[in-house]
Amino acid sequence: MALTHKRILLKLSGESLMNTGGYGIDPVILSQYAVDIRDAVYEGAQVGVVIGGGNIFRGLSGVNKGFDRVKGDQMGMLATVVNSLALQSALLAVTVKAVVFTSITIESVGERFSKDAALQYLQDGVVCIFSGGTGNPFFTTDTAAALRAAEIEAHVLLKGTRVDGVYTADPEKDPKAMKYDRLTFEEAYDKNLKIMDLTAFTLCKENNIPIVVFDMNGSGNLKRIVQGEQVGTTIG
Repeated sequence: MALTHKRILLKLSGESLMNTGGYGIDPVILSQYAVDIRDAVYEGAQVGVVIGGGNIFRGLSGVNKGFDRVKGDQMGMLATVVNSLALQSALLAVTVKAVVFTSITIESVGERFSKDAALQYLQDGVVCIFSGGTGNPFFTTDTAAALRAAEIEAHVLLKGTRVDGVYTADPEKDPKAMKYDRLTFEEAYDKNLKIMDLTAFTLCKENNIPIVVFDMNGSGNLKRIVQGEQVGTTIG
């Protein structure tokens, strides 16, 4: 089957990995994500991944606890490296090759990001996990995901969340909230829908990279998206 989305950038939040204690990494969730990514790879998709670090440390929340913003963001960058190594290990456990790239120099942990190297790995069927955010403070991992998607020339940016798309209001608070199947970038902006931060959103718009917001916890959703099924909400 010809894939609709051959090369994808999957953005996962660190919070999605949290266990019932509200912190850390739930190995069951991590393993399920690894299986879903494996199935997409087996379909022939080239997969890049960016994971947040909010399950370990969030730079902005650290500011409220007395940390300098730059130091807080640097701690958040390192948290994303921890999550990326965990995902790499989970992927290797299900026999999928994976490499961790870092935007900061940690030579014994991962390779420093290089577009040429990443493209070669992707073409060889290796999952590329991009850690460390953009490598700079004041930028979110959403922005890092959009940046890496543009750099690797991804056909789509997939934002895996805990809800099945974008709604007119918070579906957990408003039972009358309606789900959007498709939106243009302009419509999403005009409606002030909080899909990604504005920098990330603009990067995707300017580079013609559609965004799909979907429920990552729905087993098989990732495979269905790369095969071309309408899952979640598409912006673009």
